[in-house]
Amino acid sequence: MKRKLTFKEYVYVASMLFGMFFGAGNLIFPVHLGQLAGRNVLPAMIGFIITAVGIPIMGVAAIGNTHSDGLQQLSNKVGKGYGYVFSCLLYLTIGPGFAIPRCATTSFTVGVAPMLSAGASESIALLIFSVIFFAIVLILSLRPGEITVWIGKVITPIFLVFLAILVVTALINPSTSVSDVEPAAGYQAGALSLGFIEGYNTMDAIAGLAFGIVVIDIIRSMGVTDDSDVAKDVLSSGLLTSIPMIVIYVTTILMGTQSRGLFETSENGGIALAQISGHYLGRAGSLVLAVTITCACLKTAIGLVTSCADAFSRMFPKGLSYRAWAVIFTVLSFLISNFGLSKIISYSLPLLLFLYPLAITLILLALFGNLFHHDRAVYVSVTAFTCVAALFDLAKALPANLKTALHLDGAVGLAEKILPFFDISLGWVLPAFVGLVLGLIIHFAKKQKVA
Repeated sequence: MKRKLTFKEYVYVASMLFGMFFGAGNLIFPVHLGQLAGRNVLPAMIGFIITAVGIPIMGVAAIGNTHSDGLQQLSNKVGKGYGYVFSCLLYLTIGPGFAIPRCATTSFTVGVAPMLSAGASESIALLIFSVIFFAIVLILSLRPGEITVWIGKVITPIFLVFLAILVVTALINPSTSVSDVEPAAGYQAGALSLGFIEGYNTMDAIAGLAFGIVVIDIIRSMGVTDDSDVAKDVLSSGLLTSIPMIVIYVTTILMGTQSRGLFETSENGGIALAQISGHYLGRAGSLVLAVTITCACLKTAIGLVTSCADAFSRMFPKGLSYRAWAVIFTVLSFLISNFGLSKIISYSLPLLLFLYPLAITLILLALFGNLFHHDRAVYVSVTAFTCVAALFDLAKALPANLKTALHLDGAVGLAEKILPFFDISLGWVLPAFVGLVLGLIIHFAKKQKVA
């Protein structure tokens, strides 16, 4: 007799998946998006939810649908070498490259920076804070125990309660009407596409590919053994997870838009969140919010260091140990965190514009792969065309001085002329479609030849 999950078990899996997804980026980016979008908040919100909720859930489902044992096995459908390179890039991005340092800088920006005196050095304060933050991360990553579970089960719910209080207070006491807020440049006509790209910054789609195997293992441990049932349960749990995520995104985006009646558009979402909480909750409320968001980010950072160190020790079994990888990733995260939140966000965007198209096409191919029997020719064709186009998106998003130094202005100018949607950072869409058509032609030609 086949084992099926009960509703209570679905809720348990969904809450665990929500806990893995919910981190620093899930707060700072929707608030900032709301400030930027102004009265055009609805299309921006739709675009953001597609990439921050829809695609991540599809990523988890893709691992289940292909019965893969993780990201590397899924990306091996393109090629073994590609599987290693793509997996390494993805884990480094959601790990020490950007996501882990962002946990520290978000905690600092929301919790510590607003309390600094006028003459205090913010860079020195960030250095001291990050030393303490990553010392705790390293200790708990090397000796994982009950405290990380305690933080996840106690601190995160407390944080969500305070966030709910803040959001509800802000929404029922708006400082201005959404219709009166002037959109920032770009959001006046392209709010949907900009919201779509802004969703990249949460990094949840690539995190979904990395975390999918964790969800599958938990469902299998509950007694579900049939691969098809596991895939269905993964998708159902993911859909359940999307409900609270959408609610949080919609309300925090609206809160950000309404905050424009009080504040100018902030440099980043961390500053915006600190300003809003200070206004509505006062100093005491802001302090509690700062403590809880720091603990929540601490939990996320510990989880990411653990996941990345485990992944690299498995990918390279003859190389460094788990403990060595954990130390390396923690030290790298500490160094990068001291660039500050705004710089981390700006420098992460070019790499995300390269990785996200590859992640999105891999997810879609995995979900609909049964239609072409997961033929490697289709995977290779789509990925190759997407990769070339995504490199142009990466080049376009580089800082102007770096772009000039690398002599990339001519290549970017050429891409602007020949790639549709390149101006909204979606120049990969048509090449990916061309790669799909070519791959399917090769697939059916081989099939006919065999017949």
